[in-house]
Amino acid sequence: MKPDSWPWFFSGLSLLIGALGAVGCVKVMQGNDKEDERSSAVKPTRIERYGSVIGLRPEKKDRYNELHAKAWPEINAMIKKCNIQNYSIYETELDGKLYLFSYFEYVGDDFQADMARMAADPKTQEWWKECVPCQIRLPDTPEGEHWKTIPEVYHLD
Repeated sequence: MKPDSWPWFFSGLSLLIGALGAVGCVKVMQGNDKEDERSSAVKPTRIERYGSVIGLRPEKKDRYNELHAKAWPEINAMIKKCNIQNYSIYETELDGKLYLFSYFEYVGDDFQADMARMAADPKTQEWWKECVPCQIRLPDTPEGEHWKTIPEVYHLD
């Protein structure tokens, strides 16, 4: 279904607000508690879903998109090493301003330790030096964070 054929409430600002509110930071248990042929029991996978938003500088839009069209292999590898999966970044324009929306799933046991590991990685620091100047930190973003995490208000598997 094309976006222009969606019901009226999914258009324009409503679409972004709905999308931003629909994902955020929430812990969810998924998996199979039943016996498995390979083992006596399958451990449930813990998934934390994160949604966040940040501004995008119009004059840096092309540079940001170029970087992500050819993301460095070391960056993708580090993201995976830090237990992040199903990672996406979306871009939209509202009222003449550009925004980025990200979604990812964390499947590790210690989010803070994995994020510290990523932040300490020299190649990740180099990547951030390329990306951060393209972005605009939004008001009310907590101190020490760059992207503004937004709460999940609805989820359906």
